[in-house]
Amino acid sequence: MLKDFKPVLSILLRFIIIYLVLLFAYQFYLNSFKETGLDPFSRMITEQVRLVQNMWGFPTLLYDDIKGEQVWFQVKGNYVTRMVEGCNAVSVMILFVSFIFAFYKGIKTFIFVIAGLLILYIMNVLRIVGLNIAVSDYPDYSKMTHDYAFPAVIYGTVVLLWLIWIKCFALKNENS
Repeated sequence: MLKDFKPVLSILLRFIIIYLVLLFAYQFYLNSFKETGLDPFSRMITEQVRLVQNMWGFPTLLYDDIKGEQVWFQVKGNYVTRMVEGCNAVSVMILFVSFIFAFYKGIKTFIFVIAGLLILYIMNVLRIVGLNIAVSDYPDYSKMTHDYAFPAVIYGTVVLLWLIWIKCFALKNENS
């Protein structure tokens, strides 16, 4: 009977192991920047958000709050949002990578993961830009956009990528 579940258990075990390894590695990374404020990856995203907003006509300055481990976005002269570690979508990316590698299919797995991470990175930058613009221009909708609309963007992208992986690669018959 257990033999029937062996493929499913194998995928589940691979997912859990990869997820935990990546999660602990990320936590180690974060711990090494505890005293310097926001970690470099989150800071890089913050700078790119500022660049995009300035290009799109939303004058943006950054205020670095090292003690609070955050960076505030000042859009059109008002502090509208703040970038914290949780906004960098790394936890979502770890979940994405773990799922894809759980259904490992050789070199195409690595290619899909790299392409998927690039898509998630771009979507996250655009998500933060959209949130800053929404909070700046439509403050009455700030809670709804922060709590529902923009998380749906990043998680929706992950689910779409997972579906593409499963449909087009993971479950595709190798012989056909």
